[in-house]
Amino acid sequence: MEKIRIGVIGIGSMGSSHVIQLDEGKVPNAEMTAVCDIDPARLEWAKEFNPNILRYDDHKKLLADKVVDMVIIATPHYLHPVIGIDALEAGVHVLSEKPLGVYTKQAKEFVEKAEETGNKLVVMLNCRPEPYYRKIREMVQGGVLGELKRTVWIITNWYRTQDYYDNGGWRATYSGEGGGVLINQCPHQLDLWQWIYGMPTRVRAFAKFGRYHDIEVEDEVTAYTEYADGSTGVFITSTGEFPGTNRLEITGSKGKLVYENGKLLFYKLSMDEREYCFSATDGFGSIEYEVEEIFPEGVGKGHRQIIQNFCNHLQFGEELISPGRDGLNSLALSNAMVLSQWKNDWVEIPNDGEEYWELLQEHIKTSKPKKRVISKVADLSNTFNSKA
Repeated sequence: MEKIRIGVIGIGSMGSSHVIQLDEGKVPNAEMTAVCDIDPARLEWAKEFNPNILRYDDHKKLLADKVVDMVIIATPHYLHPVIGIDALEAGVHVLSEKPLGVYTKQAKEFVEKAEETGNKLVVMLNCRPEPYYRKIREMVQGGVLGELKRTVWIITNWYRTQDYYDNGGWRATYSGEGGGVLINQCPHQLDLWQWIYGMPTRVRAFAKFGRYHDIEVEDEVTAYTEYADGSTGVFITSTGEFPGTNRLEITGSKGKLVYENGKLLFYKLSMDEREYCFSATDGFGSIEYEVEEIFPEGVGKGHRQIIQNFCNHLQFGEELISPGRDGLNSLALSNAMVLSQWKNDWVEIPNDGEEYWELLQEHIKTSKPKKRVISKVADLSNTFNSKA
């Protein structure tokens, strides 16, 4: 095929940005072919933007017409796997916006359907191409830090006002969005955290639901994680702090990495701390170290790079940056953190997702859409109930 024909399903703020980039030729081997949305106003926007783009109000009609090779799904979270599975069964490749789903049980079905059909599934983990994160991952996994001790990510610069949460009756509800800061704002950081450091074996989290906003889902979380190698981690996030912090710190026996405010510093020890600890003759000794600023090569292009990579994979066999199965890890982390709070106990990772799903059902039953509704969305009640 000369170009990959792409359809965008869900043309709200994120979906429309994909439409614009593709239509402007930002991905040379892709062609913007069709859009789909249940909101007539969004379809009217698409018509005014480019009347040559095919417009649909039902994703099944789009798929039946065989006008696309790939779809980008940018709908509310619960619909990512539902629409994605329809697309895969129709012989269409799928790029899902984050998260891959709301709960791992559903997301696993999504991934397994791709593997069953042989069609490709990619998740929009658009921070992975960022050179600094790639460099951090290379250093950590390459043993530069020695024996890993601890990882801490404070990501509290997600400040949101009540107006943000009121922008759509589905937002920040269990029935519409499925969760709060962990599933909306933090999938990228949770993905990068495990991509760089690895998946923990268990987590104990403390979440606050509607602490800073009139919402029913979590807007503040502090989680403690343990890993198979004995190291530990802390993940702190909030949408109710200003000014917020975005600081990733990883400590090992040979030094530590700190990434904050666009600067990556490596505190490089002159000798391994484990060796020094048991050989030093001074009970209050210290190890000489130097601070090196790391300047990684390359420029990350975010969303566009993920789409380009997917097209290159389909045409030329390029290795995928964010294959669909990778999207399960960040979702497993967010589910486990919320489950830990609901149970007031540790949660093992991995797990089958059944306990989280059962408790989520209880929260869905009492979930109430907000009275102020600015954006129109689908009725999702039958969608997630069919997955019980």
